[in-house]
Amino acid sequence: MLILAVDTSTPAVTAGVVRLDDTGPQPLATRVTVDARKHAEVLTPHILECLADAGITADDLSAVVVGTGPGPFTGLRVGMATGAAFGDALGIPVHGVGSLDAIAAAVPGDREVLVVTDARRREVYWARFRGAERVAGPFVSPAADIVVGESTVVAGSALHVDLVDLPVEPVESPSPECLVAVAVQALRSGAEPTALVPQYLRRPDAVATADRAAKTRA
Repeated sequence: MLILAVDTSTPAVTAGVVRLDDTGPQPLATRVTVDARKHAEVLTPHILECLADAGITADDLSAVVVGTGPGPFTGLRVGMATGAAFGDALGIPVHGVGSLDAIAAAVPGDREVLVVTDARRREVYWARFRGAERVAGPFVSPAADIVVGESTVVAGSALHVDLVDLPVEPVESPSPECLVAVAVQALRSGAEPTALVPQYLRRPDAVATADRAAKTRA
């Protein structure tokens, strides 16, 4: 099974082609550009380059897996809309998975893992995982309000993991193979995907700004 995986929940614009076989997800091609302002500009070229590198065409794909965040409004919707468009055009299922879940999936062992990513406005997105199970979150809050719980390691944004007094696992963003790993059960069973629902966790900046302007005028 050949799967297109994309994520734009962090400053990393990620696309990849992954083969899912009996041994698990195997990355065939990956493209990552770290630039929070280029999600829309580089994602589709990344996808086309990955297809070429893997030696396949879009018609060879069996499914799409897309990270659903949490993430900032503008960047996150680029990946989700692009993934949905590819799935619709090809007539293949599109599975959404939590982006923090995919970061946690890259951390080996059954330790409790805290995952932290940048939510801007001096806040972070965070959740805790034990193995493949999410045990808390996702939440958005100031870093000072993170509840470490029984976590023994932290992973995620390089600018924010040092705000927590835990050993750091060097996993900053979701990889294509880990996005697929989170969706393995649904992919292998052929289950009908649920509707793609972005995890914004708060309203977009534009709405908040408009509300403040309206209150000022009042």
